[in-house]
Amino acid sequence: MSGHSKWSQIKHKKGTTDAKRSKLFSQLSRIITLAAREKGVDPSLNPSLRAAIEKAQQVNMPKDTIERAIIKAASNEDQLSRVLYEAYGPGGIAIIIEGITDNNNRTFAEVRNILETHAAKMTHGGALWAFEKDGEHWKPNTMIPVGEAIKKKIEELTEALQEHDDVQEVYTNLKLET
Repeated sequence: MSGHSKWSQIKHKKGTTDAKRSKLFSQLSRIITLAAREKGVDPSLNPSLRAAIEKAQQVNMPKDTIERAIIKAASNEDQLSRVLYEAYGPGGIAIIIEGITDNNNRTFAEVRNILETHAAKMTHGGALWAFEKDGEHWKPNTMIPVGEAIKKKIEELTEALQEHDDVQEVYTNLKLET
């Protein structure tokens, strides 16, 4: 009966679930810290901070973790900043990558490496034309139709990018051919 322990199965499932929650809490904590640093620590006067806190509460982030992120904004420990990268992926798909980082050079190099391993290239000012800002998100102006093979490559690329700790959102102008 080796390897058939119920606790062992629970332990592995809990480990993967906890890792996903931890990554999500880390991203939300960075968003809260940056919002508080940019416009103040009072949620009643800072709508972006209020929205970030509400988003954190929706995923059951503990209150003390939220408060620590706000307190961290008041101290000048690490300087978080927003980053925006533009790229072209397989099939000429335009990609916008938003993130929050404490080290721009490291994040740029790591994102570029992920893009290059998935047959994509970074571009400066070359992909933004395909999108327009819609509130907090980017909406594609033009959609590029692609086949199933390119769609799979783009999905693998976006998944690899979203696994990176500093990346918050990835937007593409992908349209699946019917």
